[in-house]
Amino acid sequence: MFRGKTLCVMSVLISSAMLFSEPIPRSNANGRVVDPSGAAIAGAHIAASFSDRLIAAGVTNAQGEFSLRLPPADYSLKVSAPGFADSVVRLVVTADSSTSVDVQLQIINHDELVTVTEAPTYQTLATDSATRTPTLILNVPQSISMVDRSLIQDKMMLSIADVVQYVPGITAIQGENNRDQLVIRGNSSSADFFVNGVRDDVQYYRDLYNTERVEALKGPNAMIFGRGGGGGVINRVTKEAGFTDLHEISLQGGAFGDRRFATDLDHTFKDKAAVRLNAMYENSDSFRDFVGLERYGFTPTVTFSPNQTTRVALSYEYFHDGRTADRGIPSYRGLPADLTISTFFGNPSDSNVRADVNLGSVSVEHQFGHINFHNRTLIGDYDRGYQNFVPGATTTDKTLVALSAYNNATARRNVFNQTDLTTSINAGPTRHTFVWGAEFGQQNSSNFRNTGYFNNTATSITVPYQNPVISTPVTFRQSATDADNKVTTNVAAGYFQDQVEVTRFVQLIVGVRVDRFNLDFHNRRTGESLSRIDTLLSPRAGIVLKPIAAVSVYANYSVSYLPSSGDQFSSLTTITQQVKPEKFSNYETGIKWDVRRNLSLTAAAYRLDRTNTRSTDPNYPTRIIQTGSQRTNGFELGWTGSLTNRWKVAGGYAWQDAFIRSGTVSALSGAQVAQVPHHTFSLWNSYQILPRLSAGAGLLNRADMFAGVDNTVTLPGYTRADAAVYYSITERIRFQANVENLLDKKYYMNADNNNNISPGSPRAFRVGLIARF
Repeated sequence: MFRGKTLCVMSVLISSAMLFSEPIPRSNANGRVVDPSGAAIAGAHIAASFSDRLIAAGVTNAQGEFSLRLPPADYSLKVSAPGFADSVVRLVVTADSSTSVDVQLQIINHDELVTVTEAPTYQTLATDSATRTPTLILNVPQSISMVDRSLIQDKMMLSIADVVQYVPGITAIQGENNRDQLVIRGNSSSADFFVNGVRDDVQYYRDLYNTERVEALKGPNAMIFGRGGGGGVINRVTKEAGFTDLHEISLQGGAFGDRRFATDLDHTFKDKAAVRLNAMYENSDSFRDFVGLERYGFTPTVTFSPNQTTRVALSYEYFHDGRTADRGIPSYRGLPADLTISTFFGNPSDSNVRADVNLGSVSVEHQFGHINFHNRTLIGDYDRGYQNFVPGATTTDKTLVALSAYNNATARRNVFNQTDLTTSINAGPTRHTFVWGAEFGQQNSSNFRNTGYFNNTATSITVPYQNPVISTPVTFRQSATDADNKVTTNVAAGYFQDQVEVTRFVQLIVGVRVDRFNLDFHNRRTGESLSRIDTLLSPRAGIVLKPIAAVSVYANYSVSYLPSSGDQFSSLTTITQQVKPEKFSNYETGIKWDVRRNLSLTAAAYRLDRTNTRSTDPNYPTRIIQTGSQRTNGFELGWTGSLTNRWKVAGGYAWQDAFIRSGTVSALSGAQVAQVPHHTFSLWNSYQILPRLSAGAGLLNRADMFAGVDNTVTLPGYTRADAAVYYSITERIRFQANVENLLDKKYYMNADNNNNISPGSPRAFRVGLIARF
């Protein structure tokens, strides 16, 4: 039924497109936006209006250039960019020639910058991540949620899990409390993470100290990002050296020993080069007994422009994250155990998580006439490991809990290189923006696992339900099935995309990507070597109808694949070597509306089918066949921006129904997918009461969800209230105080399985001080 409705909607959209497709004479309006020194301003918002009606909009590329296709008229062209005063210029477009205009934006002076104590909006207007070209989000036929730096700062967000609380359709799950792991539109992954559009797929906790914004691009994204990403991907856009001086220090402290320091220093050298340093140190405890963390990182970046057509950006990050391994609490009779939420299971002195990350990148952009060349290289070296104690089943009399232990280590080196060639041409009344791209990569991984033997003999013991902390000696050594392997993955891909502006009412986007995924697996414990080669063809097609410039109605179809080795390709067997990649097919339709310049509303309905999942042969239980399938039907609403000049909002609502259509190895037909609640809701408000005083308040609501796909343990739904206050002590110093779980409600955030459940934090206060100099 849903598929029929989707096809019907797409038919209506295409029919509407035909009605609007009468050619309208248009001409090119080109220009460049620069600062007072003549340096290009990338990402500036361009809006062309006629008789107070918005006709077309765009954003500048890395060279500060923009291009609009406009019917002949006398326009008002408004140009705006963060940190600069808006500029409005007259633009006269004639039918017989192109028009060119250059706009210089003035930097807002310091008094004006600090008098407005908060960023004017939480809204992000454009991105180049979804299409490889600078494109207004309004014009992308896909559900995209952005969490920008101002919301990250206002909410004191520190992690990806904090961010996705305000992204409809995504749930952060426990991930054994040693990594970021998300369920996006019903599909769980610890690998669908990217940094500046390049894969960052190792299992670790990412920090936001050097992050400008976090982008959630939902639905299959293989056309742009390659394999995986069945439900969507998370892309971190990091801070780069820019041509505006910045010196900032922030301090944070609060409940449960929260202690954190960060700095952001940016310095320019005339208009040719800039350097920036972001650094962070944190040493904090937790409401959970014996649990704490220490992490630190630094990221220097350099940007230089030897001429107006070339831009080079270099960056390096070192990041260390160390913390206590904490698998949470077990369940009892279908619900989280009624233990004190701080109860720890196992030996805290032998429970640890460690990740050391080195990331180096080079980005080169150059303009060859009408062709833009962009090359990105990312080299990542990751060394991570964890050792943990795992609570299991509780006895029926609620006196004892099973406990096991193991450790695991992964070392991985990623090398990726991406090249894009972009150009725009006019073909009669239509305008085409073409992208040709290629990606090459190699990933070398080593995985090693040990099982814990209590008193050097037993792999499991029982511990008291009320007092499960132990000091029993544990020996960690390999069992007969523990991993000791090496995996080499080579990827080669080519892709092509065409963004077509048919008329000012109709836009199309079509593209296809071909990936060659070559995996070589060697089991050092048995000496077995296996390999698997997959050729993955991932298409994408979308249509955008724009009855008015501020509204877009869209529909899309996209496909992604996940090779049989899984999203971490950490194992391959003689059985999985033979199976085809899993396939993710997405049908989506939606509407986007820029209600006013700083407020965007979005709505999307979708169906996401996952097929070729492994299942047990009903006639031969020892055989694996690929008849398993999963479906997610969903609806999302999102809002971000400013209701008034003083009132900022962000959040969304999602309804999801994710279920097993046909049985798999681990799930029966009809079962609900684990940790996918039917309803989620988020809303954050920030209101400027006085020029120097603002306050924030918000709600998070989540319905019941199952901890595992066997649907035997339920995590109850909850509503959490948060609040904040912000005050500018001086023109350069801002103080803020945040409280999480204002009403001190007891709740359970997520789980890794039925007996590894993470409680939510009780009421927690944090204060922060940000100084600019």
